[in-house]
Amino acid sequence: MSKLRLDIITIFPEYLEPLRHALLGKAIEQGILSVGIHNLRDWATGNHKSVDAPPLGGGPGMVMKPEVWGPALDDVAAGRAGYDLESAAPHRNDKARHDDVAKIAPRPYEAAEADRSRPLLLVPTPAGAPFTQADARAWSREEHIVIACGRYEGIDQRVFEDAGNRYRVREVSIGDYVLIGGEVAALVIAEAVTRLVPGVLGNTESHEEDSFSDGLLEGPAYTTPRVWRGIAAPEVLTSGDHGKIERWRREQSLLRTKMVRPELFESAELSPEDLFALNARDIELTLDTRADNKAVRRAFRAAGVEVAGIERTAEGHVRVVGRTDTGQGELQVVVEKLEAR
Repeated sequence: MSKLRLDIITIFPEYLEPLRHALLGKAIEQGILSVGIHNLRDWATGNHKSVDAPPLGGGPGMVMKPEVWGPALDDVAAGRAGYDLESAAPHRNDKARHDDVAKIAPRPYEAAEADRSRPLLLVPTPAGAPFTQADARAWSREEHIVIACGRYEGIDQRVFEDAGNRYRVREVSIGDYVLIGGEVAALVIAEAVTRLVPGVLGNTESHEEDSFSDGLLEGPAYTTPRVWRGIAAPEVLTSGDHGKIERWRREQSLLRTKMVRPELFESAELSPEDLFALNARDIELTLDTRADNKAVRRAFRAAGVEVAGIERTAEGHVRVVGRTDTGQGELQVVVEKLEAR
């Protein structure tokens, strides 16, 4: 079983209490995850245990001192335990989990780096590279991650230059905004990474189908009852046709991504069916033709129309309902040919 050691250095240890709860707490209880919290002031000197000083060259705010951070990172790299978190409450471990019942073997993600002999040091900062789901997947293979939570105007840059002798250093940003300190970012990164460690989630597929796992956003989810406050869940989800359900979910993922995060398509791999779902429009056509319904269906399918239904009206016309990404001119040609019969 994979095991992850997570050490977090901060001046506010109590900020990391949420790591004791829910699935992360259970992972601690099961021995999959261990979390050590280190109070940076343990390495500070003087009566006030100061960890910061004015910036060289002047300017607003304070910068965290290298003579405090350096020894802290040295000791953690050397194995300092710190204060180990325990699960907030006992969890039930007597119920078989999905993967155990289905006999699904762990499917760990591929590591980003072959040489992981040194710990991975993560530094949350607005100036860092964006933290992505791909990072979370790769870092779920790590054995030891250390997170350095900065405050004020950040940590003296020399700390990370020096830390490169003992760590693999990565400066990361969880978004284009500024927080008061790195603790909230540490919680985000810790949860995103830990949930992907084999054994933390009982069902491997639950994270393999997450948003961003295939480069796109996840579509909407529904549960019982089928109708709630007059709003019905999509009929396809109760059809029992798993092929149609999977296709519907894929299309909803595509459409949500198109609406909310269209830039994700730049790096996503899209099939011809995906492109059709993105570009198709609903159509409803009425034809005056003697052709039977099968012939009408064949003609429109050949023209790239996904036909949902065909019916004869009281006047003897044919109504076709469906969707297509075919141009209006091409559709008109089909209509004219059918009406000429």
